Order: sequence, then C-alpha cells, then structure tokens
Amino acid sequence: MIFDKKRIKIFNSFSELSVFFCEELLKLSLGKESIFLALSGGSTPKIIFQTIVKDFKEKIQWEKIHLFWGDERCVQPGSEESNFGMTKKYMLDYIDIPKENVHRIKGEADPFDEAERYSKEIKNNVPFYNDLPLFNMMMLGVGEDGHTASIFPNQMNLLNSEKICEVAVHPSSGQKRITLTGKVINNAERVIFLVNGESKSKIVKELFDGEKKEKYPAAHINSIHGRTDYFIDKEAANLLK
Repeated sequence: MIFDKKRIKIFNSFSELSVFFCEELLKLSLGKESIFLALSGGSTPKIIFQTIVKDFKEKIQWEKIHLFWGDERCVQPGSEESNFGMTKKYMLDYIDIPKENVHRIKGEADPFDEAERYSKEIKNNVPFYNDLPLFNMMMLGVGEDGHTASIFPNQMNLLNSEKICEVAVHPSSGQKRITLTGKVINNAERVIFLVNGESKSKIVKELFDGEKKEKYPAAHINSIHGRTDYFIDKEAANLLK
C-alpha cells in the first residue's frame, strides 16, 4: 500500500483539523531558525488561513518562515482563481511576514519562462538535500480525480521529472498551471495532505483501499526521508474501512 493508514488522523470537523494543523505549524516555527513551507491552493486551505489569522497570527514566528506555493494557475494574481490571490486575501493581508519571505509563482507570466524562473528562485532560497530542494513542510490537497499540486492523472510523468517546476495542463479546461514536480514534493521533510468534505470521500477510499490506487498521482506522494501525514475530516473519511 502506498498510502499508509497509520498516518491518518481523522477529525470531527475541518475547523478542528485546521486548529491542529496550525498548532503543528506553530511548533515548527518555534523549533527552527528558518522554515521553508510550500502552500497548497484551491478552496481547502481557506479555513486554515482564516484560523491562522484568528488564533495564531501573533504566535507563529513569521520572520523565520519563507512561503512558497506547490502550484499556481496561470492567471493574474488578482484573479479569483489565483492560489496566491486567495492566500493574500485570507492570510497575507493580516500577518506580519517580511515581504521578501513571500515567494509567489507569477501566474501572469509566460508559463514556461515562469517555471524556469521559479525553479531558480527555489534554488537560490531553499536548502538542498539529495540534490533536491528541501522544504520543511509541504501542504497538499487531493482532487476528486486523485491529482495533487497540479500533477494530474494524465500527466504522471511529472512525478518523475528531473526539473523542480513544470508546466501542467488541466485535463478538462486546458488551463496551464505551474507545479512542483513529484521528486521535489517527496523530498520534503514533512508532507501533510489536508482533505475535507463528503465530495472527497470516494477518492479517499480509492487511495487507501482501492485496487488501482497507483493510477492516482496523490498515491505516489510519500516523503522519502521524512514523514507523510493525512489530516482528514470525518465526512471525507466516511467510506474508509
């Protein structure tokens, strides 16, 4: 089994899950001099960012934290689809983090040029281990199709790319996205999947109990030298045995 049930922590609500994640981030910020954190996009992190602002913004040592993104849609930063824009709206505008510690993917730029530029920015700022960037924490979600970051089931080659960043294409909309590749994600010290809602219950069951779990990109994400955790609310976990 690629997904390890021993690493599942099921929460009664996503609000409870959010508080637990924030406590883990707080502990990380208190225990290290520099922290390199890759954020996920989509709707799931919104509640976490709101929880940070409500209860943790004065506790977390933001001056130590460098924020990166696991993926970004190729849109303007002010777009409602922008992962950076969502983070700014719900968290960045309310926390005291040095401007130079926020390393956004420029979704408005040419995607291939930006994938190369962002790879260089990561190289220049994030320490390396195993000849790959070493993020302290990688925050991930899971799509209903089993994708994570912007690695989709029809682009499994991105799991084994030798590049830090690649250009992905959404299989339905054709929208270009910039994503970290599988080797970079799996090199993180800690990978945390955050999954909520009944709409994710089927893919959660497939990832843990399905006979063909290998066809889903998320199933191939597992820190090679650190820890991988799955924080799941009870609605998303209701089909698990």
